[in-house]
Amino acid sequence: MPLCMGCLNEIPRSDAVCSVCGFDNAGKQSAPFLPYGTVLGGKYVVAKNLDTNGESTRYLGYNNDNGKVITVREFLPMGLFDRNEGEKKLFVSPTDKPKFSQAMADFMSFYETVEAITDKSAMVDILDMFSENNTVYVIEESDDLIPFAQYVEKNGGHLEWDAARPLFMPIITLLETLHKNNVGHYAVSPSNLFVTSTGKLKLAGFSSENERKRGTILKSQLYSGCSAPEQYRQNESLNSATDIYGFTATLFFALTGNLPASAKDREKDARLLISTNTVKRLPPHVVTALANGLQMKRDNRISNFDELRAQLSVASTVQAIQDEISRTASMTPVQREEERKSKVNPTAVGIVATVVALLILGAVGLWWLSLNPLVGLFEESVTTPPTQAPTIAEDWTGPVVPDYVGKTYQEVSKAIEADPSLSLKISADGEFSDTVPEGNVISQTPQPGTPMTSGNAVIYVVLSKGPQLTELPDVTGKSLTSAAEKLSDLGFVVLQEVEYDSTVGEDKVIGYKDHTAGDKIESGSEITLIVSLGPYPDDEY
Repeated sequence: MPLCMGCLNEIPRSDAVCSVCGFDNAGKQSAPFLPYGTVLGGKYVVAKNLDTNGESTRYLGYNNDNGKVITVREFLPMGLFDRNEGEKKLFVSPTDKPKFSQAMADFMSFYETVEAITDKSAMVDILDMFSENNTVYVIEESDDLIPFAQYVEKNGGHLEWDAARPLFMPIITLLETLHKNNVGHYAVSPSNLFVTSTGKLKLAGFSSENERKRGTILKSQLYSGCSAPEQYRQNESLNSATDIYGFTATLFFALTGNLPASAKDREKDARLLISTNTVKRLPPHVVTALANGLQMKRDNRISNFDELRAQLSVASTVQAIQDEISRTASMTPVQREEERKSKVNPTAVGIVATVVALLILGAVGLWWLSLNPLVGLFEESVTTPPTQAPTIAEDWTGPVVPDYVGKTYQEVSKAIEADPSLSLKISADGEFSDTVPEGNVISQTPQPGTPMTSGNAVIYVVLSKGPQLTELPDVTGKSLTSAAEKLSDLGFVVLQEVEYDSTVGEDKVIGYKDHTAGDKIESGSEITLIVSLGPYPDDEY
C-alpha cells in the first residue's frame, strides 16, 4: 500500500486524504522542494518538508530497505540556486557557482566532522551522506523521537533539577567533543532537542557556522532566546561560550517552562525573569550557573565546559569560597586585622563574605520577578495555556503573533476584537510587577513573533497588579545566615557589607543599610545588611 506523505502511515491509494493525520496526498510539494515520493540513494523516500533554513531543508523520509522513518536533510542554500516545481536537480548560475560551491564544501566538511564523532549517544545519529541532484543529502535517524518541548509539556510544563540533570549533562560532553574537533553547534534550543523512548536527550539541528551567525554568504537562522548576543553581530567569531549560552538558555526553559528574552531585547534589559516558587525549588548553585551561563558579555560568561559542569554540580569554586569563609571566621580579631593590613584593600576582610553573599544569595534574588506559571480565566472557566515550541526561526515570512507586552488591557482587547483570527484569554489573578504598570500586560503566550501557521490563535495574557510591597522584618542581632534566608524567602535580593562594631557580636547583623525594620518596599529589591566583624582590634587594648 502507498504511504501518506504527511505521516508515513499506509493509506488505501496515493491520492487519498490520510485518516490518521488528515494530510491530502493529492497535493504537490511546491518548489523549490523535492516532489513527494522522490527516491534518493536508491532507497530513501522523500515525504513532506519539515523545516527550512538558509543552508538546508529537512524532509520527513522513509527507508525502503528497513522500513524505518528517517529525516532527509538536503543542502539547499537559499538564493544561490534554482529548481522548478516537479524537478529534482538544482540549477546554479555561473555567477552563483563560486558561493554555492564554497557553501556546499563547508556543509560537507562540517557533517564529515560530526559523522566522525565516535560517541553519538547524545546526538541524533547521522546514518548516511551522499551527493545527488547537484547537491548533498544527509540521512538522520527519526524513529521514536519526542520533541523536547512536547516532553516538557507532558511533565507539567517544567522539569525538576533531579530530572533535568541526567538529561542535560551528556549534552555538555557532546558540545565539548564538537569544539575539540573545531566545530560548534551554535543552535542548542528546545526545537533542536529530542527525547528517545528510553528517556535520553538527543541534539539535532546541525548546520555549519555559515548558518549560525550574521554576515556570511547564507541567510542566517538564529533562535530567539537561545542565540547568543555575538551571533547577531556581523561576522562575529563564535566559540564554546556561544554554545554555553544556548545550552544554558535551553536548560532555563526546561527548569522554568519559559525561555529568556532574546539577546537583542536583553541588550536593553539584561535581567532574567523567574518566579519565586521556581527559585525556591532549584538548588542555589544551579541558579548561579544559569545566571553565569547567560551573561550578555562573553568575557563574563562561563567560557568552558569543565567550568559549566562544575557550576552545575556543587561547584568547586563555591566550595573554595565557603572554605575561605570558614577559615576567616575561625580567626581571632587580631589575626584578621593582621591579614587586613597585609593587603592593599583595607576592607579585604569582608570581601570573601561579600562574594559569597553575591554568588549564593544575590544570584537567587536577582532572578526574582513575576513570571509564575500562566493560568487563564475566560468566561468564569479556568484554562491553562498550551506549552508551545518556544523557539522562533527568524526566517519565517508569514503572519506572526503581535506583541502586546506592556500595553493596557483595553488596548489589547480592542486590537484582538478587530482581528477575527485572534481570541483573548486573561490570567485568573495577574502578577505583581515593579516594571509594568498596573493593568498592563506582563507576558503573553504565544510569544510575540511566533509564526501563525493556522487560521486562528488564542492569546493568553498576564496582567500586572503593580509592585508588591513587603515589610522588612527586624533582623538586628540575628546571624547572617538566618537573616538572609528570611529575607530571601520574602523575595528580596540580599547583599552584605561588613564593619567593626563593639556592641554587636561577630557575624551578627547590625541592621539594614538605607532602610529600617518596618519599611515597606517592593519585593525583588536589593537589601544590604550590615554585618559585624566584632570589635575593632584596637578596642581590645
